[in-house]
Amino acid sequence: MTALFIAFLALMVAIIVTLIAHYLNKQTAVIVLAAICLWFIYATLLGYLGVLKNTAIRPPGIAFLLFPTLVFLLVVVVLVVRLPASARLAVAVPLWIILGIQCFRIAVELFLYQLWNVGLVPRMLTFDGANVDIYFGVSAPLIAWLSTRGRFGLQIALAWSALGILSVANVVTRAVLTSPGPLNLIHAEVPNRILSTLPFLFIPGFLVPLAVSLHVLAIRIILTRLRTPPPDAVSSDRGRAPKPSTANL
Repeated sequence: MTALFIAFLALMVAIIVTLIAHYLNKQTAVIVLAAICLWFIYATLLGYLGVLKNTAIRPPGIAFLLFPTLVFLLVVVVLVVRLPASARLAVAVPLWIILGIQCFRIAVELFLYQLWNVGLVPRMLTFDGANVDIYFGVSAPLIAWLSTRGRFGLQIALAWSALGILSVANVVTRAVLTSPGPLNLIHAEVPNRILSTLPFLFIPGFLVPLAVSLHVLAIRIILTRLRTPPPDAVSSDRGRAPKPSTANL
């Protein structure tokens, strides 16, 4: 399972870098790839050296993984909302691709289920417990198709994306509260150990931020398109005869 998971990580990185190179530019793709590699090296060293398993230090070891991840997500939200470049990205990137990629969460949930079988995560973190994330992975292709069917489809995709963020927040909260250490406030049948287990620490350390980032980007794109008048409305306004001015009567 370890080799399969590493191959899956490599596939996701390749998809991300390829899309950035195609829809933005190759220079940005190289920068993103370099940043991902540096993050992978950093997180791998934390796991290999046992820092993440250390619950005696303050803050506990997992904070060195979770805190940078949280900062990254906050930066993503600010960049997507504030930067004018994000508006250009909203026009350039096909929305159905951003939504459809979320089907990778099916594989994540299957990995989590196998990790439960070997005692690394509690049952509540799987689709057999309190994790509904797999439904978002399964429905991603349908939502991607609906997003191409007009404004009503965009509205459905917007609601789906917002709920998807809440679903991720649910899993992340339970994952943190079932992990060994001072934050272990939910006592499950087994503690959540993937936060400190290589290579599966990249589920919370890479794949979860990826899912949230895609949702945030999708919401930005959808809101931009919903604010844009439909082409038919624009053309009809242009073709409509101006009303006579009362000054000329």
